[in-house]
Amino acid sequence: MVEQQVSSSVQTYKVSSLDSKKSLKSSFLSFIGAHEIFMPESDLETAISQVVVVDSDDQFSRSFQSVEETHLVHKKSAWYKFLVSIGAHEIFSIETWKTALTELVATASLMFTLTTSIIACLDSHEVAAKLLVPLAVFIIAFLFLIVTIPLSGGHMSPVFTFIAALKGVVTLVRALIYVVAQCIGSIIGFIMLKCVMDPKLEHKYSLGGCTISNDSDKGLGSKPQVALLVEFSCTFLVLFIGITLGFDKKRSKELGLPMVCVVIAGAMALAVFVSITVTGQLGYAGVGLNPARCLGPALLKGGLLWNGHWVFWVGPFLACITYYGVSINLPKESMTLENGEYDVSNLALGHSKSVSRSAVSNDLQV
Repeated sequence: MVEQQVSSSVQTYKVSSLDSKKSLKSSFLSFIGAHEIFMPESDLETAISQVVVVDSDDQFSRSFQSVEETHLVHKKSAWYKFLVSIGAHEIFSIETWKTALTELVATASLMFTLTTSIIACLDSHEVAAKLLVPLAVFIIAFLFLIVTIPLSGGHMSPVFTFIAALKGVVTLVRALIYVVAQCIGSIIGFIMLKCVMDPKLEHKYSLGGCTISNDSDKGLGSKPQVALLVEFSCTFLVLFIGITLGFDKKRSKELGLPMVCVVIAGAMALAVFVSITVTGQLGYAGVGLNPARCLGPALLKGGLLWNGHWVFWVGPFLACITYYGVSINLPKESMTLENGEYDVSNLALGHSKSVSRSAVSNDLQV
């Protein structure tokens, strides 16, 4: 009895399953219009499999296309972020080109004024000529800095532009535009100087260019390796004294623009004084500090000015890289202590002032 019920239920299930299959097939046939062509069952199964394959292939192609579009969006986003990080958008900014024009005009004027003043000091045959040159550098640099810093940053040298790019003060694109403008300005300035300069003085002082002679008897400045060391040391001196203060917004605001310009100009004058005192070479006006200043005369006059010209580029840029490594490790806060807090005499007598826990914790913080 039980077996009959089970068999009847199985038969009923098979019939219902067969009916559902037939209903699905009929629905599909009516949907595709198979009744119009009387498609055989074997062909119908083939058609169904083809439809399934087509649907799966279509879904795969769509999903692959969406993955490709997503990857393309990410690549575009990464490229966009890179362009923004280097400041590519500043190419289309009119303010960028205005500041670049300011750098060009200021550099041309600086080259003309500074070179004529230095040559005049050296050719004056004064006993204190080595003191007159740094004084002239200080006055001229101060005047140009106090005028151009509010306008373009007052770089007027690839050295200051390069360290500004390393410190993130300017973008890489703006730095490149500035360097090109400074080099063009230097060429224009020395063209003007060449037009008005006495040919004898031009020959004697090599148009105020950066010279390294092959004659080893003409002083330390004639040796490329020593000249490289002088360029590196003096440029680092200017960066450590002047730029450390100039890029510190808090201290610059406290001291004011005139005092900041005095410090930077003083650092440049000190570097020039040290270089001309150490080298003592006739016609050598001291450390370059500005590769653009060395480029202009080399292009216009050539000859010996190309001898060791690389020194006036490599030395300052090595100094910039070294200073950047030092500057990121400088202390953020001053280490000024109260008067007598750690007096040696108190330690010798065996008693000292009590130190608060907060002071100790501040000293122990990294």
